[in-house]
Amino acid sequence: MELSIEPLIYIGIFVGVIMLVEGIYLAVFGKSISLNARVNRRLVMLEKGTSRQDVLAKLRKEMDQHKSSVSLPFYTMIADKAQKANIAFSPQQIMLLMLGVAVAAFLMTTILTSASFPIRIIVSIAMGIGGVFFWINSKAKKRIALLEEQLPDAVELMVRALRVGHPFVSSINTVSREMSDPIASELGIIADEAAYGRDVAESIRAMADRLGIQDLRFLAVAVGIQQTSGGNLAEILQGLATVIRSRFKLFRKVRAITAEARGSATFLSVFPLLALVGINMGQPDYYADVVDTEIFIPAVAVVAGLLVLNIIVMRTLVNIKV
Repeated sequence: MELSIEPLIYIGIFVGVIMLVEGIYLAVFGKSISLNARVNRRLVMLEKGTSRQDVLAKLRKEMDQHKSSVSLPFYTMIADKAQKANIAFSPQQIMLLMLGVAVAAFLMTTILTSASFPIRIIVSIAMGIGGVFFWINSKAKKRIALLEEQLPDAVELMVRALRVGHPFVSSINTVSREMSDPIASELGIIADEAAYGRDVAESIRAMADRLGIQDLRFLAVAVGIQQTSGGNLAEILQGLATVIRSRFKLFRKVRAITAEARGSATFLSVFPLLALVGINMGQPDYYADVVDTEIFIPAVAVVAGLLVLNIIVMRTLVNIKV
């Protein structure tokens, strides 16, 4: 029995593409861009002697560049993800990165596989675009999840600062110094904008709209109401922190309850593809007798459509909003 290892080679190339993109990103911007850094990126730039105004301008440019470049070809589909992930690469650099990754994938498929030239071109383009999209999407999910986890702690730290007599902008600045990224740099930008005259509630609302986090919208509403109607802001934020933490606990509980269903959905979605790879590796000529028949291509299209429908239905069933 002849064993084909080309499917494993393609998987290895795709993993290599993701690692290549991450390596380039860290090489260009350093480890301070990583969410695992203990010192937030804004403080790193300030400690290097960069002025507060220049740091604010740089960080705001990185935040807004993806939203203003949705007119670029193929960029609309990743602009929102790149904005939420706060990718420091400019849109043009991301497009060049896709091209470079596609060229690297083409060279690897040429060296490691015996696929025909059109197949290598198609696979390389798919890996160049898909690999960068997968990388940006994973960055966005990780960053938004970490922001949601940090938010109740940040609000409670604001409450403690308010109760000892600090003004609200100063309490935000305290959070930006004491906590790690991504919440630290995000709130540091709000503190810097307030220092230059922008309304705090407006800055928080813009941050919530950019990141798509509902709890941040609650924070913006609470601050806006307090500014117009007055009241004890510390008590308002304490109640908000309790609500946010309770929602976060409920979300974790829902994820625990639906873990089995999500595992089944993943298995049912991935197993047909794994079975196809296994058949191709174990017996490459398994479909040789039927591949030239008229019904083969329509049958493959129907199976692919049913598989996509299965993925959509299963994701809908386990995607419970909290």
